[in-house]
Amino acid sequence: METVTTRKLVTSENDLNRDPITGTPGAHPLGTGAGAASGGVAGAAVGMAVGGPVGSVIGAAVGAVAGGLAGKGVAEAANPTHEEIFWRETYVREPYFLTGRPYEYYAPGFRAGWEGRVRYDGRTFDEAEPQLMSDYNLARTELEPGWLEVRPAARAAWDRVDRNLKAKP
Repeated sequence: METVTTRKLVTSENDLNRDPITGTPGAHPLGTGAGAASGGVAGAAVGMAVGGPVGSVIGAAVGAVAGGLAGKGVAEAANPTHEEIFWRETYVREPYFLTGRPYEYYAPGFRAGWEGRVRYDGRTFDEAEPQLMSDYNLARTELEPGWLEVRPAARAAWDRVDRNLKAKP
């Protein structure tokens, strides 16, 4: 007999992703941090090529700020509350859906997909998949399905965030 755990969607103050310093809704530390890190590295490389060591320091700072803002924009395309609601309402229409499987079966895959698209911005699903699978397997419980079972859900959630990003002006 299969045992299924359920996770309840809770809409509360915590869902607003408030900035820890200003309290402003919409803080996305994961996306901002990832963007800042990659932007800082890129800025440092350009700065070093143009202005030597001093240019590298300036380039890293400018790149980190620009990357952080870009990362926040990517993170905003994957609001966890909105993604959870969307997938809960539509998962039964997905081609990989199997009758009798509840949303909770697919939920960890959806989460891996939308969080992965933010975390690994700039990569394709195929490029990021080894790390996505590793992240998923580290976080999953014994009751949750394996990566191969939820991979189609992860891919669908990744593609949805990707489409949302491309649709932004």
